[in-house]
Amino acid sequence: MSEFSVLHQKADSFYANYDRKADSQHQTHYCPGCGHGIISKLLARAIDELGIQDRTILVNPVGCSVFGYYYFDVGNIQSAHGRAPAVATAAKRARPNSIVVSYQGDGDLAAIGTAEILHAANRGEPITVIFVNNAIYGMTGGQLAPTTPVGAKSTTTPYGRSIFNEGYPLHVCETLASLEAPVYLERVALGNVKGILQAGKAIRRALENQVRGLGFSLIEVLSPCPTIWKTTPQDAQKRIREELSKIYPVGVFRDLTKERGPRPAPAPAPPLHELPALDIDAAHTFEMPDKRPAQAVDWRIKVAGFGGQGVLMLGEVMAEAGLAAGLDVSWLPSYGPEMRSGTSNCHVRLSTHAIDSPLISRPNVLLALNEPSLRKFVHTVEPGGWVFYNADTLPEDCRRDDVNFLTRSFTQIADELGDTRVGNIVTLGALMGVAQVVDEEQVDAALAHTVKSARWLDLDRKALVAGKQAARQALRIGVQ
Repeated sequence: MSEFSVLHQKADSFYANYDRKADSQHQTHYCPGCGHGIISKLLARAIDELGIQDRTILVNPVGCSVFGYYYFDVGNIQSAHGRAPAVATAAKRARPNSIVVSYQGDGDLAAIGTAEILHAANRGEPITVIFVNNAIYGMTGGQLAPTTPVGAKSTTTPYGRSIFNEGYPLHVCETLASLEAPVYLERVALGNVKGILQAGKAIRRALENQVRGLGFSLIEVLSPCPTIWKTTPQDAQKRIREELSKIYPVGVFRDLTKERGPRPAPAPAPPLHELPALDIDAAHTFEMPDKRPAQAVDWRIKVAGFGGQGVLMLGEVMAEAGLAAGLDVSWLPSYGPEMRSGTSNCHVRLSTHAIDSPLISRPNVLLALNEPSLRKFVHTVEPGGWVFYNADTLPEDCRRDDVNFLTRSFTQIADELGDTRVGNIVTLGALMGVAQVVDEEQVDAALAHTVKSARWLDLDRKALVAGKQAARQALRIGVQ
């Protein structure tokens, strides 16, 4: 039996089978003649040759590259449209020893993702970006892309791209070359075998730069798209050679790999308990106490209601009072575009320990100022927690046996005080009447800092007292 050598085979960085289609596990989803298949093979081969498969993280956004996680046997993250450089930045900073690759099309990188790629390059993030430029939106049906040539027709420019309507094609490599931070920028083209071989060398070199610890590298690949261009694979490659390569000349636009040394390793993040305490701005009307409360607390409070009910202000007052109490504090608002009647909620954390996240998914206190907010969040309250509902009766289908409820029309109490708009502070008073979240003096100081009108400050103070009395009366008579 004669000896033989395997000269070409499937890269180890690919899965043995592609599970996307049960009946065609040997095939990708790419169209015949598409450049993505070639680029994927070049990338996988470079990963194999460099021995970095177990270190590689591939970030795939929306577009024809979206199913990369079905093909590459590496770490995979799918990102939102255009956000791959931001996600890649996070992955690289969280795992500095990883080799992070952002794989993007022109509609993704050069349109919705312009801010992300520009600032990632300007920061010199030590990631590798593969930019597939086929001058059209491929997966979504052939709309104009930022790289579509002048005069070219698309589904959104049926009469051809006009410089006066759609502007000029965007040259990404040239744009990024104007920045100081990028280490390596090269444009290659898949118009013939020679171009494919050069693309393989460029992709490998961009990965080598990251292995060496250098900064930002981007490889722009002029890639055929026969299906959307409505041409044969052969004519698509001819178009790459004779048209796109003239608009987007191939070549190296930045190479500082000899001048630049490895980036310094990032300092390790300190443990949460060593994070410095927040400083209080000099404009505050109260001083930070010398000591934290002796008893450990972790209040996770969600305030929710309509816009105009003072939801965000209520959270702000609690956060200010927490600062005055010497607690670690976070306040995260969330609201719709409407000034009035739109949904609004905020997350407030008050803790004696460093706060890991301002987002509260399991509150131990819910202040629901309207029924839609009650229905939306009541199921998220931690067992044993409290729900304060701005109404006299609780909907039967919102009851929970493992949660404490206090139902009172805080808005009506506010109306009796002279203005329904202080209903939010009545609600805060009710919370204070049930649980000593912070001291009354600290809440009063927070109100004095937040409320600038003497009339409103006086009314808020009355509302705080009224809410506290209403809650204590309800607890005495056992009303929910």
